[in-house]
Amino acid sequence: MDSILQVNNLTKQYDGFKLDHVSFSVPKGAIMGLIGENGAGKSTTINAILDLIYKDEGTVTFWGQELSGSKQLKEDIGVVFDGINFYETLTPAKVGKIGRTAYKQWDAHLYQEYLKHFQLPLDKEIKTLSKGMKMKLCIAFALSHKPKMLILDEATSGLDPVMRDDILEVFLDFVQDETHSILMSSHITTDLEKVADYITFIHQGKVLFCKTKDELRYNYGIIRCGAALFDQLDKDEILAYRKDDYQWNVLVADKEKAKRKYKNAVVDDATIDDILLLYVKGDQAK
Repeated sequence: MDSILQVNNLTKQYDGFKLDHVSFSVPKGAIMGLIGENGAGKSTTINAILDLIYKDEGTVTFWGQELSGSKQLKEDIGVVFDGINFYETLTPAKVGKIGRTAYKQWDAHLYQEYLKHFQLPLDKEIKTLSKGMKMKLCIAFALSHKPKMLILDEATSGLDPVMRDDILEVFLDFVQDETHSILMSSHITTDLEKVADYITFIHQGKVLFCKTKDELRYNYGIIRCGAALFDQLDKDEILAYRKDDYQWNVLVADKEKAKRKYKNAVVDDATIDDILLLYVKGDQAK
């Protein structure tokens, strides 16, 4: 697999929290969704990847190089955080001038096109813009220095469903160039179901899995059953489980096998939300 980003054994210790040997890679031409509950370690992972915090252990490379060793990498990586990174007295026009100074690859025409596409006013101060408009400005800025990789931390938060869909289309267009990739942290799992190729799930500072979205959508399932059938289930096949009123909800990695094996049970498809909730709020069998 030809990867742009390679994260190996990334570790960061805080009082009361540890990012614990996190490893995953983002292939060329792909969107990697990073999911997990609040406090799971998603933002810490992104901050460590970007050298914004000191790593206790582990390595992070882009195209085989460490970020600190190459000025070009900072041109080739676009970043959007959940929040505005510019002084709020600036206008989108002035932000464009900053981009022209900061990046050799800055494309002023492309920036104007994104402002127009996102219906952003040139001369209004950022403090007068809605949260959604501020987020669109950050996305326009990140795309306009022509990066080859985007790193997005909750970049669709604060956007209404119509604008989120519009932004997701922009992201899909970005990776149509198969030399481009996106790492996208989001708590809006329906967005990831639309666009992600892979899902990395971080829980309590550890990676629980890194799988293709299609494997999760088409193979994973939830057995809905009563106590009698739950006791008969093969515990080696259970990933996570939770009792809900009078019913057990049991996450399995092979729903077709479960349908054949437990003919009296209801076996539903599992959304990414279902998988996350069962891992976080349920018990893990192994």
